[in-house]
Amino acid sequence: MLAFEKQAMLGGYNVIAGVDEAGRGPLAGPVVSAAVVLPEDFDVPGINDSKKLSEKKREALFPLIQNHAIAFGIGMADHGEIDRINILQASLLSMKRAVEDLGITPDYLLIDGKFAIDSTIDQRPVIKGDALSLSIAAASILAKVTRDRIMTDLDLKYPAYGFNRHKGYPTKAHKEAILTHGPCSVHRKSFRGVKEI
Repeated sequence: MLAFEKQAMLGGYNVIAGVDEAGRGPLAGPVVSAAVVLPEDFDVPGINDSKKLSEKKREALFPLIQNHAIAFGIGMADHGEIDRINILQASLLSMKRAVEDLGITPDYLLIDGKFAIDSTIDQRPVIKGDALSLSIAAASILAKVTRDRIMTDLDLKYPAYGFNRHKGYPTKAHKEAILTHGPCSVHRKSFRGVKEI
């Protein structure tokens, strides 16, 4: 899981940030990204692509990553921005914001996916990076837990939709709730399953 980080270090880079997002597929809420700079001696077992971990495991790893990281940042793009510029551009924007939130300036970025972000920092997109790079995997956990917590909070404001259960993803129950109650203010109006209604 450190091959990409080591390769970057051999290329002369010292401060390497992994960057990932959560929430491209849901019908509601923001897309949330995290950027993480890990120390060379980082040793927190169990870190993997957040999608492969249980919610309980992600919640347990969340403070460990924050406590052991050299730096971490969170960025997001809300439902309005997603509707305005599309989900891909909003995802890249949220990643850029996460890097800007780090508090330090990395000299190299490992970005999950196949697209670079708008930054002057040298970077490398890594397809399936959350399963291949420890830094990206750590970022994926911070992004996913942060977004899940936002959706749980939104459930208190919009209890009719069950956001605390499905986190805005297009489950059968969520689609039925949209049909019954109509979209709420945090639904993504440009997404299939919402825009028709």
